[in-house]
Amino acid sequence: MAATQVVNPATEQVVATVEPTDAAATDAAIERARRAAAEWREVAPGDRARLLRRFAEAVDADLERLARLEVDNAGHTIGNARWEAGNVRDVLHFAAGMPERLSGKQIPVAGGLDVTFQEPLGVVGVIVPWNFPMPIAAWGFAPALAAGNAVVLKPAELTPLTALRLGELAREAGLPEHVFQVLPGKGSVVGQRFVTHPAVRKVVFTGSTEVGKQIMAGCAEQVKRVTLELGGKSANIVFADADLERAAATAPYGVFDNAGQDCCARSRILVQRSVFDRFLELLEPAVHGVRVGDPGAEDTEMGPLISAAHRERVAAFVEPSTKVAFTGHRPEGPGFWYPPTVVLPTAPTDRVLTEEVFGPVVAVLPFDDEDEAVRIANDTEYGLSGSIWTNDLGRALRVSRGVEAGNLSVNSHSSVRYWTPFGGFKQSGLGRELGPDAALAFTETKNVFIATQ
Repeated sequence: MAATQVVNPATEQVVATVEPTDAAATDAAIERARRAAAEWREVAPGDRARLLRRFAEAVDADLERLARLEVDNAGHTIGNARWEAGNVRDVLHFAAGMPERLSGKQIPVAGGLDVTFQEPLGVVGVIVPWNFPMPIAAWGFAPALAAGNAVVLKPAELTPLTALRLGELAREAGLPEHVFQVLPGKGSVVGQRFVTHPAVRKVVFTGSTEVGKQIMAGCAEQVKRVTLELGGKSANIVFADADLERAAATAPYGVFDNAGQDCCARSRILVQRSVFDRFLELLEPAVHGVRVGDPGAEDTEMGPLISAAHRERVAAFVEPSTKVAFTGHRPEGPGFWYPPTVVLPTAPTDRVLTEEVFGPVVAVLPFDDEDEAVRIANDTEYGLSGSIWTNDLGRALRVSRGVEAGNLSVNSHSSVRYWTPFGGFKQSGLGRELGPDAALAFTETKNVFIATQ
């Protein structure tokens, strides 16, 4: 199997070559993980916690190197990449508190004592996308390890470098050999084997809804557990009573962060009709102000798209008939650049309104009242995230309850906090990651009755 060339999307230069894992090597790694899991589950909760804290400290000591790797590999801005490496550290620290708190219950019953135990599953396969390679990996492996499972992790083919480094840091921190293994390679080889291999008891997948459905169908054959975090078509709803200046100033960062390559991107901005024109006037300078350029520069706010093929896909959403309100800037020369773009859709069936763009293109459209805003926001097969801008607390609560999405922010675009649950409604996914109950998703509940009479 030919080595994979890793390309810097800002320069189009090859920065590394990575040997892909074939099917036989994947099977061997899963078998090693199966044996390691039997020992890892017996490690005392306090010792497991201590090792996870050491892993977190190793990540913290390596934070700048990890961030620079992500700049080169994924084209993330250095500011974002530092946050992402820091998120891995923080998620590991948070997960380190889970082993000693993974308690069951004592349930009152007649004739004896009834208790429950949260037992680890065994081997967990984590399949990571290319848009946020570091944090999304940690959201899967950290609670899985905390619960006593072994983990095999497949990074995206385009962005394997930080995952491989995290595997090295885990070993340097003292995690037992084979408890956490990183297997770069093709989804059709490594990822598919996670789905079909009977020793892998759960698959965690983040990526497209199309592939998520295939993984879910494959796991069903073995009644294998699965967590899916899939696509999004999130709405940013701006009411007339909102702080329009702040809503407009922050809107670009709700959709153009990571060049729009974010399932939580607010790629539809719904603005109450009475302030629609004013909002666009405020939005234009905010879009022009987004600094697009060298992701390694400290002041850059948006980098390139991940590949030439993905740039072509994004560009296809802006058709000759599309009404473009205005665009931001993009560098000339090498790199997979695409400018921040604001469009005004003319029909509810426009692709830019109904499909996930996964790039720096946002559609702005008007609404008249709360009911219409909620109806438009929900007029999608997705339901991952969204924002609501209003100074009316009652309206904020009503609309929050009405919008079909797993993660909503009022007067903010913040979707993810590692201490709160994250996941989607409808075709945006299945299950929840992060939060205080994250480790439970990697356990089975065992009930034991002890007769006392």
